[in-house]
Amino acid sequence: MRIARIEPFILHIPVTGGSIADSTHRISHWGVVGVKVVTEEGLEGYGFTGTHADLPSDRLITTCIRDCYAPLLIGEDALETSRLWLKLARQPALQWVGRAGITQLALAAVDVALWDLKAKHAKVPLWHLLGGASKPRLEAYNTDIGWLSIPKDQLVEGCRRAVERDGFHRIKVKVGHADPGIDIGRLEAVRQAVGPHVALAIDGNGKWDLPTCKRFCARAEPLDIFWFEEPLWYDDVGSHAALARSTSIPIALGEQLYSLDAFRTFMAADAIHYVQPDVTRLGGITEYIQVADLALASRLPVAPHAGEMSQVHVHLAYWHQATPVLEYIPWIKDAFEEPADVVDGCFLKPQRPGAGTTPKADAFARFAKPLM
Repeated sequence: MRIARIEPFILHIPVTGGSIADSTHRISHWGVVGVKVVTEEGLEGYGFTGTHADLPSDRLITTCIRDCYAPLLIGEDALETSRLWLKLARQPALQWVGRAGITQLALAAVDVALWDLKAKHAKVPLWHLLGGASKPRLEAYNTDIGWLSIPKDQLVEGCRRAVERDGFHRIKVKVGHADPGIDIGRLEAVRQAVGPHVALAIDGNGKWDLPTCKRFCARAEPLDIFWFEEPLWYDDVGSHAALARSTSIPIALGEQLYSLDAFRTFMAADAIHYVQPDVTRLGGITEYIQVADLALASRLPVAPHAGEMSQVHVHLAYWHQATPVLEYIPWIKDAFEEPADVVDGCFLKPQRPGAGTTPKADAFARFAKPLM
């Protein structure tokens, strides 16, 4: 299983309705920035990271893959994922300029591609390679109906439709207006529409400060909020811990954390209740597993950030015993040979060999962007 070629790629895929927004971002496309790793036998593994489809910064990722990581990988045994992860992540020159950001996103794409290769070589889905499914069903929570850019009446109707027509028992609504009272009104309307038995999570995308979050949570507690995701600036451990002590609403976070150590710091401070690792921030599946195991050892549930990485995370979620739910955002799924589909509120268990990361041939024809 010697590696013969490393071929980066960039895809820009439209999001639902042509545009979405949360409290800090507005995008029209999702970037699937990744790599095809080809062995001497011709077996192909695909891995990618998720971006806001900004072509200049996407090219920084593919340049890092091509110029920094590829020379370290050519001729190596693709099955030795742990050793190769260490070789790339601890390469002195790259460690000096990296450990987060561009180098980590590039490492994630490569690591996922290597795991995809390993599962394809074994002729089994990734979840099976890792040890088998730990659950018969994996519940999904729908985020794609809850964007901040959706007007209140459409938000309410979309949430009702997701529950009554599509079978979701869990939904998530974005918050983060300059006036938090607007968010309270939107949440009250959603709760009334979907009833008391639907899990209603919220997500602030790091917008508010601690005093605002405390006042907001005091008003939101009667709505039975399942979790408050990223209420504060992503790296602010102390404020998350203070908020966790002040409210009964559980705190969820992790999509912006780049290392096992970052998660360990939040857990040690009792600043997190739902752990949300993302393979694209953590340098791939290898470090994701370490974070998920740390959460399990701390008796904390894992709810992977999709954003939009469900193609990989559905395998990890079905396998890892600490994971009860997975986020559903359908932007990119139909660009892949085995889409991460949801039926009656649950993800279908993948059946094809690999990590679910192989794009359809026409995805490159429709969505590819030039590397230079």
